[in-house]
This record gives sequence, C-alpha cells and structure tokens, in this order.
Amino acid sequence: MGNKPTIAVSHLGCEKNRIDSEHMLGLLAQSGYPIDNTEELADYVIVNTCSFIESARQESVRTLVELAENQKKIIISGCMAQHFQEELLAELPEAVAIVGTGDYQNIVDVIQRVEAGERVKAVSAQPTFIADENIPRYRTTTEGVAYLRVAEGCDYRCAFCIIPHLRGNQRSRSIESIVAEAQQLAEQGVKELILISQITTNYGVDLYGEPKLAELLRALGKVDIPWIRIHYAYPTGLTDKVIEAMRETPNILPYLDLPLQHSHPDILKSMNRPWQGKVNDEIIDRIKLALPSAVMRTTFIVGFPGETEEHFQHLLQFVEKHEFDHVGVFTFSPEEGTKAYDLENQVPEDIKEERRNRLMELQQPIAARKNEAEVGKLVPVLIEQENPSTGELIGRSPRFAPEVDGLVYVEGSADLGSIVPVRITSADVYDLYGEIDIRKA
Repeated sequence: MGNKPTIAVSHLGCEKNRIDSEHMLGLLAQSGYPIDNTEELADYVIVNTCSFIESARQESVRTLVELAENQKKIIISGCMAQHFQEELLAELPEAVAIVGTGDYQNIVDVIQRVEAGERVKAVSAQPTFIADENIPRYRTTTEGVAYLRVAEGCDYRCAFCIIPHLRGNQRSRSIESIVAEAQQLAEQGVKELILISQITTNYGVDLYGEPKLAELLRALGKVDIPWIRIHYAYPTGLTDKVIEAMRETPNILPYLDLPLQHSHPDILKSMNRPWQGKVNDEIIDRIKLALPSAVMRTTFIVGFPGETEEHFQHLLQFVEKHEFDHVGVFTFSPEEGTKAYDLENQVPEDIKEERRNRLMELQQPIAARKNEAEVGKLVPVLIEQENPSTGELIGRSPRFAPEVDGLVYVEGSADLGSIVPVRITSADVYDLYGEIDIRKA
C-alpha cells in the first residue's frame, strides 16, 4: 500500500455546492487521503464548479484552464460537470474524472479508479442522492457558522433557471436526520446554523406529503444553537403556521430571505412563477404585521425578456414601498436549456445594466436608513475574524447573513466564534460599527 495522493478542493459556486465540497473533503480525510489547501502542491485538484449563469461558468472555466496549464490532474465535480460532461471531457485532457451533483458521495471510489489508470465518468443522469448526518463532513466556513441542507433539488420550473435540470427534483431529509446533524454541529461549537435548500419553504413536501418547515423549526428549537437562519424562503410558503413557529422558537432568527425575482404579474407569469404574482404586496404586508422585527432580504432579476420600462417602474415602486433591508439585483442571463432562452423581446445588455443601477440607487438610501436605525442599540454579534494589524474584530449581527449582507466592525476583545453584546455607534450603507459593551457581558 503506497502513500495516498494528496488532494485539494477548489470550491466555486453557492453554499449548497459548498456542502458537497465539505462532504468530499470529509470522505477523503476519513479514508486517509491527505488534504492540501494549496492547489500547487496537491496531486489532484477537485474543482467543484458552478453552472448557474454565464458569469459563473466563465469563472469555473478560468479556474479549470489555469490548473490545466499548470499540468494539474483535475477532477471536475458540481453543476458544470452535470451540465457539460461530454464537452468538458473533450476539451480538457487534464480532466481525469468528472463527477455529477448526485455522485460526489463516491469520491473515494472515483480517486481509486483514477489511480488505477481509468478516466472516470461518474454522472447520474437524474441526480437522486442527498447526504445525511452519517456522511462525514469537513467544514470550510468560520468556526461559528455552518450550513445545513434540509433538501436538495427543486420541483419548480422557473423559466430562467437551469438548477432542477442539474440537481434533480426535490428530495427532503427527515426531521430526525436534520436534528441529528444540528446536534453534531452544536457539539462542535457552532453558534449559527443556516438552513438551505433550493426552496426551504417547500421542505418536506416530497417526504411527508405536505410542507413541514414549521415542525422542523420547532424541533430545531430544542437544539443548543443560539441562531438559526433560514435562506431561500418563498413568500407563498411563509404560512401562518411557519410564521408562528418562527415567533415562538427563540433561536429562529426573524430573518427572511425572499427570492422574489420581480413584482409585476406579467413578468412573473413569463418567468413561470404565476403563483407568486397576485400575492406579493399582500404577503409582505402580512409578514410585516406578524413579524414586526423581521429583517427582509430579497433578490430581483432585471431585464427579463419582455420587461418594458412600465414593468420596471412597477418594480421600482414595489421596492420603494416595502423598504427591504437588503436587496440583491441581477441582470437576466439567458441560459441554454431554459424556457427564457428562446423568448422574444430579449432586453439589450446596456438597458439591463442601466436598470440594475437605477434599482440599486433607489435601494441605497433605504439600506442606509435601516442601518442608521441600529445606532445606539445593543445587539448580539457573532465574532468571525480579527484584523491582526489593528486588533479590530469583525462579525455579524442577526441582521446580516454571511457573504451577502454587511458586517459589524467591533472594538474590544472577544473570542472568535463567540456571540457578544455590541453597542452600535455608527453605520454606513452596508456595515455597522460598534464596541463591546462589557456592562452587559
């Protein structure tokens, strides 16, 4: 038995993809493969790719080409592997294996076959796998934070989205399985758990015959993790039952991530999201009433085919009216294999950009005002980094999710991965500033 080759993982794409990377690392480590953080030194580099939109694919391709030029043996996994397996094998002779989104659990077997001289293609046409709490996992996030996947895949067919084609239909884990993993993470010192799936509000439909997010939240309320955050909550799934569970379960943060995509019923209809069109205003007003302290984040797509200036004005008014805490704006990216790719009335690139800028400009003073309202408050902050040269601490309050929202810059001293009370002293459009308030500690 010779020495095992060292392996590095180059991770691209979303946090759902990140969990796949973490499981691959965990499985390899468990089988005794040395993991190397430096791609230059590793024998194999697993590139976990993203294929969501054109810009993400370009980044994935750049990474692959760069590694290929440095004579690296590459294993391509993730959404792009699922999407373009044949093209990638043809274009990149350096690719020794290609692993689909429902096949990463066999990574050890893949490496063994590659070591034996085979060029491996492990891509299930219909991904059906979902990892549970028994699949080892090596976390790559800061020590206080972990993502927890409650389901994989999606049953919706929005006209702009390729994901169901790459990740399969929705398959949920049982409440018991999710709680067991949450408990493992609590024992590892995790302070913030972020529940993710393609549509978290649809959790359980495939398994239990109806959505079970409310029951899941109440079960997670018994786990000793102070913050639990829900991502990708479709507004239609925020039923009274779910809102009540959020309200009555102290460790569930009242943070709502609502991927609305647009406000105009015509555009929502051509996006193949007609179920959302009639209810936007009403739903948001209802949520605000039920959860007055809720922090709301949303994302919109501008420049969808057929979007007129009038449709866009509707969106501007909608954003002005509802005053979201955080807004992400994407320009429409036509994806081959989706319905929107063939729609007429594609919007010119410069108009898409211009609309994106106008929407962001409208949102900025709203975001600034929301942040400004935090000044003077005492808020809990999860400390995640320390600036070694200044000793300044950086973390997040419940208002901010990792990667996508702002940060809190903190004076004082605290352990990384701990939650401390911070008095907010100032704010700008995106971030907050404050000092640890020892009187309350």
